[in-house]
Amino acid sequence: MPEYPTALGASSLDRITLLGQDLAADVMGEVGFGELAFWLATQRRPKPGETRVFEAVLAALADHGFTPTAITARLTYLSAPDSVQGALAAGLLGGGSRFLGVTEDCGRFLHDVLSTVTGARPDDEAGWDALALSAVRSAREAGRFVPGLGHHVHKQGDPRTARLFAIATEEGLFGPHLSLFAAIGRVHPQVLGRTLPLNGAGVCGAALADLGLPLELLRAFALLARTAGLIGQLAEELRNPVANEIFLSVDLNNRPVPPRPYGA
Repeated sequence: MPEYPTALGASSLDRITLLGQDLAADVMGEVGFGELAFWLATQRRPKPGETRVFEAVLAALADHGFTPTAITARLTYLSAPDSVQGALAAGLLGGGSRFLGVTEDCGRFLHDVLSTVTGARPDDEAGWDALALSAVRSAREAGRFVPGLGHHVHKQGDPRTARLFAIATEEGLFGPHLSLFAAIGRVHPQVLGRTLPLNGAGVCGAALADLGLPLELLRAFALLARTAGLIGQLAEELRNPVANEIFLSVDLNNRPVPPRPYGA
């Protein structure tokens, strides 16, 4: 018979195990959901400081107002109120390069820069600034954006960024990814000619990378956080619906124009 090994959930007649623990006795009521999510992804129980930073990331990414993901979830629920899973899925599918996906993009960008360092990594601000300056210049010369720079609302600074920097510092988890990200914030005006804020999605990617979480899953953690936010959006839609107004605003104000062939 084939075998399918797993260290995650397994059931017998009278017992369920999860991560080598008895689910009912050792996990339920004993382990918080954020801690469990970290544990499931890494298969090691996080230290209290790691849990605090990880849960701060989840809180930072849970909801950010009427973003496209929130609007999509509400409109889908308007169209198919019998399918709450469809509304949640629709919102999550919008987590891409402009919203939520920046968390993964930033973590990967920082990791790629760090992988170019030969020998010891910088140990002071000047060293990090030099590495960041080189990275921003290279991205600019290649015509690429630096993930994590800029925000359409928080032009003077994203409040999540400073707070996550502080929490990581308090827990002794301000690692190389956060150090490089902070340096990018200091030096990028020299290359771009203007000052852009370090956004919350980017700092979350840096923090998750410093926790040693798989780069391939960074967007998944952003989606985990946003799932809670989308549930909140749908709950508010039940109490105070706005989706129909959004729909009618577009539907009743469309303006017919002549067809324009693609590429014309």
